[in-house]
Parts: sequence; structure tokens; C-alpha cells
Amino acid sequence: MFSLKNKVAVITGGGSGIGKAIALLFAQQGATIHLVELNTEAADQVIAEANSSGGKGQVHAADVSNQQAVSNVFNQIGHIDILVNNAGIAHVGNVENTTEADFERVYNVNVKGAYNCLFAAIPLMKAQGGGVILNIASIASHVGITDRFAYSMSKGAIYAMSLSVARDYIDHHIRCNSISPARVHTPFVDGFISRNYPGKEAEIFEKLSKSQPIGRMAEPSEIAALALYLCSDEAGFITGCDYPIDGGFIKLNN
Repeated sequence: MFSLKNKVAVITGGGSGIGKAIALLFAQQGATIHLVELNTEAADQVIAEANSSGGKGQVHAADVSNQQAVSNVFNQIGHIDILVNNAGIAHVGNVENTTEADFERVYNVNVKGAYNCLFAAIPLMKAQGGGVILNIASIASHVGITDRFAYSMSKGAIYAMSLSVARDYIDHHIRCNSISPARVHTPFVDGFISRNYPGKEAEIFEKLSKSQPIGRMAEPSEIAALALYLCSDEAGFITGCDYPIDGGFIKLNN
């Protein structure tokens, strides 16, 4: 079950965290992985790790917010069975203290970046008779999170775009779903905490961990396991759905 043998998978932001976990698992399950990543050094290490376990893949240096760069990469790859829109950045602030530059930076990576990849991938998938798209949204798509105005905006857009693409391309045999993680323990989270809460790292990490009723953050491998299922043939009847993977955050925080 859950084999991706002979599948070609494109993962944006595949150099670390959730993207890295998805890339390694997909390679382990037989997919040829293509990482679209600005940090090519980190992505090269992921490919080397995949290769050492019998996988195969390639790194493509591209900024997802640049449509021409994304189109060039996708057209070079040519055949894409699976697209995982994972690349994203965060921002702390409410609407009053989110500057225009902050808002545009989050929008350009999280929203426009996903759009650019959809814009480039869907014609290829249509031409080959189908494909699977998985967008990484967030619990911030569903509930109000304090001081996450721009980030919540971007992840709400991911959720809505997933539904739109699923509806528009169902007759082309393109499935599109999203995942909404709660906090996931990645290097990104550690860096985020250290930048925004200097001197309070341990306190904030504990607070964020306990905000999930299950009492901890998710591991990237747990997100990757759900991604594998949704991108596999076993999930062929699933499209237009969002899957919270949140330790009970949305439904049990009462």
C-alpha cells in the first residue's frame, strides 16, 4: 500500500522541516522527487539522504514567488504526478502592526507562490490525464490565532484555493486537498521562537506545545505520513478536503 513507484513528485520548500520529511518519505516509497528550494545547500543534503536509501531526485533553485522561474522549472521537469505546495513563511503581528512590506512578503511567498506552482503544474497534469495536488494550509485557516494576521490571511487563501482547484479540475482527474497542521516541531519553529521571543525560548516552546490538547507539537514525520496517504492511489476517492492534523487544537480547545 501507499506505493509511489514511477511517480514524479514536486515539493516546494523541501529542504527542511515538513517539506524534508515529505520528500524523504515519498522517495522511500518510490517517487522521483524534485525539490524547489532557495536554500539549495539544504536541499542537496535531502537529496543525498534520499539517494543513500535508494531514492532519487533533483534540486531546482527557484523563488516560488517568481512565476517565470517556477514555470521554467516545471516545464523542465515536464511530467508531474504529484505537487506538494509546502513553501511558506510566518509573521507575528495584528493588522495594525503588520506593515505593507510585511503583508506583501507573506502574500508573495505563501499565496502567490502556491498560485504560481498551480498555474505551472495544472496544464501539465491536464495534458497527461491527471495528477494530485496537496497544499499545506494551517489551523490558522480555521480558527483565530492571536497576532497572526498576515499568516492567517495566507493560509486561509491556501484553503480556499484548494477547494477551487478541486472543483475546477475534477473532470480532468486532478485531485486537490489540503492539510492543516497545528504546531510542528521543526527548525523553522525553533528559529521563529528565538527571533521573536529572545530569552524566553523554553517558556514559549512549552506554551506552544501545550496549546495542542494532546500536549505536544507534531513531528514532521507525522505530517508526511498523512501527505503520503493523500497523494497515493489509495486516496483516489478524496478531493476537495482539508485534513486538520492538530492534536485536537480545533475541536478540543474548550
